[in-house]
Amino acid sequence: MRDPILIEIPSQLETERLLLRAPNRTGDGSIVNQAIRDSFNELKAWLPFAQKLPAVEETEINLRKAHINFLKRESFRFLIFDKTTNDFIGTATLQGIDWSIPKCEIGYWINTKFSDSGYMTEAVKALTNFGLHQMEFKRIEIRCESTNLKSRAIPEKLGYELEGILRNDDLSADGSRLTDTCFYSIIS
Repeated sequence: MRDPILIEIPSQLETERLLLRAPNRTGDGSIVNQAIRDSFNELKAWLPFAQKLPAVEETEINLRKAHINFLKRESFRFLIFDKTTNDFIGTATLQGIDWSIPKCEIGYWINTKFSDSGYMTEAVKALTNFGLHQMEFKRIEIRCESTNLKSRAIPEKLGYELEGILRNDDLSADGSRLTDTCFYSIIS
């Protein structure tokens, strides 16, 4: 197997409406942090990282670490922007990479004010195509809580197969109860 560090990975991808780029600019933290603040109530229900509002500095540190992981070929987080307005939409990440297969998982979240516009489906489609055709992943997974119907709709629209629902598989984002996890996949 070729050393992943030698794989050329573009720092940005484009779709019809979106620009997806690596978090490689100073100041990205303030943009992302504002979106977390604007979407806090919705994110808190599903994401462990959103249980308390982070300081801008914490978000900047998180993004710089994500950029380091991008360079190390451990995960590929992309910040999603509207190409016309340059509004920050959300993030989508190729993560949990296993280069020996090779396979990965896609994780994502959206700024609430851009929900129901098809933006995240468009971004995840772009990452799916990138992962399958350019990265040559043999399997891409999307995992989400069974009751997160908006998140589940994305892999369902994109032709991912629901492989199963693992009962009592995880804790809720706030750690208060057990949840069921849906496993979706697409293979090449």
